[in-house]
Amino acid sequence: MRRGKESGATRLGVCFPTRFRVLYTNPVSIFGLADTPQQARVVLIPVPWAPTSPGHDSARAPLAIVHASRMVDLYDVHTGRPHEVGIAMLDADPDVVGWNAEACAAAGPILVLARGKSELAAEVARVNELSASVNARVAESARAWIAAGKIVGVVGGDHAASFGAIQAHAERWPGLGILHFGAHADLRPADRGFVDSHASSMHNVVTRLPDVTRIVQVGLRDLSEEEQQLIRGANGRLVAFYDSDIARRLFDGETFSSIAGTIVESLPQSVYVSFVIDGLDPTLCPHTLRPVPGGLSFQQAVAILGRVAESGRTIVGFDLVDVVPGPDGDDWDESVGARILHKLIGFALRADPSLTEKKFT
Repeated sequence: MRRGKESGATRLGVCFPTRFRVLYTNPVSIFGLADTPQQARVVLIPVPWAPTSPGHDSARAPLAIVHASRMVDLYDVHTGRPHEVGIAMLDADPDVVGWNAEACAAAGPILVLARGKSELAAEVARVNELSASVNARVAESARAWIAAGKIVGVVGGDHAASFGAIQAHAERWPGLGILHFGAHADLRPADRGFVDSHASSMHNVVTRLPDVTRIVQVGLRDLSEEEQQLIRGANGRLVAFYDSDIARRLFDGETFSSIAGTIVESLPQSVYVSFVIDGLDPTLCPHTLRPVPGGLSFQQAVAILGRVAESGRTIVGFDLVDVVPGPDGDDWDESVGARILHKLIGFALRADPSLTEKKFT
């Protein structure tokens, strides 16, 4: 496919600072490609949703990643030419844009105040209602594109943006496993009363989606004692590869190839990848919401994805979340995010059993 031109636009919601009230393209031309969603093998759902994240900045990520993707070479040294089977991003859902703006306005005072302010209970309830609406809308969209035979990915937004897509994939592939890259476990029941916060995304999967049989978390290095206890008491449904343990194994002389193999062996046949950008070394995502020292290198993350594809497992879907675009003129975070997205797409295609000829390699 040839790279296409931008055309048309949809105004973003009022939650965004003035300098970021820029235009979505219509159709959104990811990687500069001209594919329509109907033509493409891979369909991306942008979810500009981050009301419970201070600053709400990761809601700007889908558009910023689109812009950064125009600088990504279509040929990839690991996966060849994934663009040849078609990649398309949907327009941002105007309802989700509006819900995000409303939820940002309601959540803003709560994020800067002490926890549990009873006088803001109505605002907490409204944010939770809007979160449920976003989950349902994303799940609806993902179901439709899965039924159409597409590989579906979500581009967030914060980690709360991914729940609807995970739900749709778990319905289609019972026994699903999740490979979660992240610095944080995201296993909190709620944050400041927000039951669908970014800090609760994996907790909600555990408690609401019984068809997800295992969550393998890689790169964890910042979590609460309660989250640790939940992992230990999950009877193998939660498997954690802590950043400190990975570092120790490397210090003791084990190869990263061996570590990656152990991670992949923990996964079932059907895999959904939830890639929170803060799972990487924070030099690769300095503006993400909660950067933590340590983390995976870009090459290590790619190696794990590659091992999943090589293992014969199927990457049925994925999300990329918590990318926070930098201030004006600094596009490092979204540039890294666009390249991680390209790898996620490429390895999902390499693991796709329906592409027997692998024309993109």
